[in-house]
Amino acid sequence: MRFGIGYDIHKLVENRRLVLGGVEFDYHRGLLGHSDADVVLHAVCDALLGAAALGDIGEHFPDTDQKWKGVSSKVFLVKVADLLKERQYKVNNVDVMILAQKPKLGQKKLEMKKNIAEWLCVDAGRVNIKATTMEGIDAIGRGEAIAAQAIASLCEER
Repeated sequence: MRFGIGYDIHKLVENRRLVLGGVEFDYHRGLLGHSDADVVLHAVCDALLGAAALGDIGEHFPDTDQKWKGVSSKVFLVKVADLLKERQYKVNNVDVMILAQKPKLGQKKLEMKKNIAEWLCVDAGRVNIKATTMEGIDAIGRGEAIAAQAIASLCEER
C-alpha cells in the first residue's frame, strides 16, 4: 500500500465559474486560477501523485504553460490516472475534505464522488467526499476562498 496527501486553496472572485469535483455550482463567484481552479480535483491529483512518488500537480501541469489555461481539471485527473495505470498502480481509495463557508454542497457531493470514481475508473465506494465550514474563521470562513484536502491510497499491481 502507498499513501499520499493533497491540498489546494484558491481565492473566490467575481466573473468566474465555480467548479468543484467537476461539478459546476450556481454561485455568484468562482475560484481564481490558471485552469478551472477546481481545488477538489487538484487536491486529489496531488494525493495520487504523492502516493506514487510522481511529484506534484504543478510539475505535471504548470501554470506557466498556456496549454493548461482554462482547462477542465478533469483532464488533469484523467492524465494522472493514466500515469498510475502505466506504472501498475491501482487506486484503493480517495477521501476528500472540502473547506468552504459557502456555497452549501449538499447533494452535489454525490455528483463529485461519481465524477471522481468514473474518471479514476474505480467503484464509487472507493471515493468519499466530506465538507466543513470554517465557522467564520480565516479567509475560508469569511467566504474569500475555498480549499480541499485529500488522501489517497494505492496498491501495486506488480
